[in-house]
Amino acid sequence: MRGRKSPLFLGKMISRKTVVKLANQRIKELNNGTYLVDVEISRNNVITVKVDNLNGGISINDCVSVSRNVEHNLDRDEVDFELKVTSPGLDQPFMVMEQYHKNLGNKINVITKNNMQFSGELERVNEEEISLKEINSKRDKKTKKKETIEMVHKIKINEIKETKLIISF
Repeated sequence: MRGRKSPLFLGKMISRKTVVKLANQRIKELNNGTYLVDVEISRNNVITVKVDNLNGGISINDCVSVSRNVEHNLDRDEVDFELKVTSPGLDQPFMVMEQYHKNLGNKINVITKNNMQFSGELERVNEEEISLKEINSKRDKKTKKKETIEMVHKIKINEIKETKLIISF
């Protein structure tokens, strides 16, 4: 690494709070449904900022805009860092409430803290709970007719261990 100090030897960490503030500053300016999902900073100052958009996927331009605001407001002379701004992967668990709102009407899988598992269409979301509609089909043994059973599960947000989008092609 010519001309640059290795971040491993700088001993100074970039503040997560600072990065969150800088990312949210730009997100507020964009005012287009973009929201912050997560900020991770490794011990050697690799910063990963995850952003998404309520109106569909996050655009490259929005990622670049957030990246520039974070990068231009951190001092590389004070501490070296690597910055990545990306969308959360489709296979990653939900981390913020906006992800539930974005996925209203989509199929999700929920695991509760007591390891119960529910799958179905996300019908409603509020700060306290989600409603999940599960539809199952079975054949009546006597009449041989197909029967559809619909159940609605209400799950408290504070009881959820993990939620993931069910991806179907």
